[in-house]
Parts: sequence; C-alpha cells; structure tokens
Amino acid sequence: MSIITLTTDFGLKDHFVGALKGKLISSIDNPTIVDISHNIDLFNTLEASYCIAASYKNFPKGTIHIIGVDSEKTESTQHIAMQWEDQYFICADNGILSALIQKKIPQKMVAISIHDRLQEDPTPMNVFVAVASHITRGGLLNVIGKEITELKIVNELTPVIATDGSSIKGNIIYIDQFGNCVTNISKKMFEDIALKRAYTISFHTKKLERIHRYYSDFKNIDKYSLKTFEGNALALFNENEYLEIAIYKSNPKTVGSASTLLGLKFRDVVTITFKE
Repeated sequence: MSIITLTTDFGLKDHFVGALKGKLISSIDNPTIVDISHNIDLFNTLEASYCIAASYKNFPKGTIHIIGVDSEKTESTQHIAMQWEDQYFICADNGILSALIQKKIPQKMVAISIHDRLQEDPTPMNVFVAVASHITRGGLLNVIGKEITELKIVNELTPVIATDGSSIKGNIIYIDQFGNCVTNISKKMFEDIALKRAYTISFHTKKLERIHRYYSDFKNIDKYSLKTFEGNALALFNENEYLEIAIYKSNPKTVGSASTLLGLKFRDVVTITFKE
C-alpha cells in the first residue's frame, strides 16, 4: 500500500485537487491518498511548512508527501525530493523543507532532473506524481535527480533571540479555523532561554504573563465555572509545541477569535520578555 499526502494552496472550488488525485490513481496501483490541507494561503510557504511539520509524524515510514505550494520551477528554484525520517517529501526548493527540517541533516536529497523525460513542458504536479510513482516502485532518488546537500534557506520570519537573552521576538505564522494564532516560537526555544524566569508575552497593546498547560487551564477554577472564562485571551504551547495565542471558546463566526478580537494577523510580532 502506498500512502500519498497532499498539501496545496489549490482550494476546493476548482478541478485542481481532483485532477491531481486522478494523476496519482492513474500512475500508482491502489494508492491511499490523504489530504492534509488544500486551503494553504496562496504561495504561503511558511504556512505550508507548519502544516507539514504538524502532521507528518502521524504517518508510517515510507509515506510520500507532495507539497503543491509555490511549486513552479524557475532558474533559482529547483524541484526537489527529500528522504527524511524514513518519509519522502516532494516540492519546490522554496523554503518549505528548510523550515521543516530546521538545519537537521536528511537521509538524502536530490534536485529532480526528469523534466525532459516527461511530456513537453510538464506541470509541477506531473513531475511530482512521476517522482512519487518512481518511489512507490522502490526506485532510488539518485535515479530521478542529482544529489544535493543544501536547501534554500529562507530567513523570512525567523525568531530573534536578544543577545543578552532578555527576549524572544517571533511572528504569527499560522491562523487556524478557530482563529487561534500560532507563532514560530517553539517550546524548546522558550525553555532554553527562559531558564525558569518570569516573563511577559506582548503583542499590539495586549500582555499575558502566563502560559497555560491547556485551553481550560485557568486559575481559581474551583471558585468559578469555566463559562466565566469564555472570551479570555490565553497563551499555550499547542500539540506541535509552538506558542499559540488563543481566545477560550472562540468561534470566528459568532463571538470572535484571537485573530479578530486581538487584531492578530499573519506576520504580526509577538515578543516574550524575561524578567531578571
């Protein structure tokens, strides 16, 4: 059984996702196709990387992840295939995979070079499907590309740690359907710098001085019902261990969310300041 995941910015209105699945079914015997997301913001490589990082560990070894976000091949952007943690990732070298692996060394990476073996002017998805098909047949990456040792590093929205360790400045990199705002500040980064010091989390004019263990983790809960805290802003490390700003029991369609009520948007700065 071949497991193929799809992460794209194609949306669901048009035919693109269906056509891609048709290509896979036509090229691979009985594939299991899993949609991670087709609603990535257009060309948003950071959002795509976050979604892949949040999901790939749930899949078995040998899973192939096709990422169709900003996937056009250009003079400065190659198509690449990477084997990492016994799974395969196929996409353009546009920063998605460098953000995913965080300077760790993958098992193998190649710059895909089979374009001239396919139909004239193949689309990125035609190339990615051909590579996925090759992998499912047990083919080696070296057969479909030249081995490379480095990925394109995109420094956009990288957390900044003050030289004296007094603060971490990060950015909102993902907003989920609940309106929760995920930053690029990881739990490990926070713990390495915090050293158990008190801290303040600030964004716009709002400040928080506590990181919740889970959404309903409020103080004095023995005195008040949880309903009392609905609408309160909070911070926590989500299941992917990134700092998230949320509103307890938020609903973007009715009462609002962290994005709407706190005015947080993609790229907005979130700063953690440590107290001596």
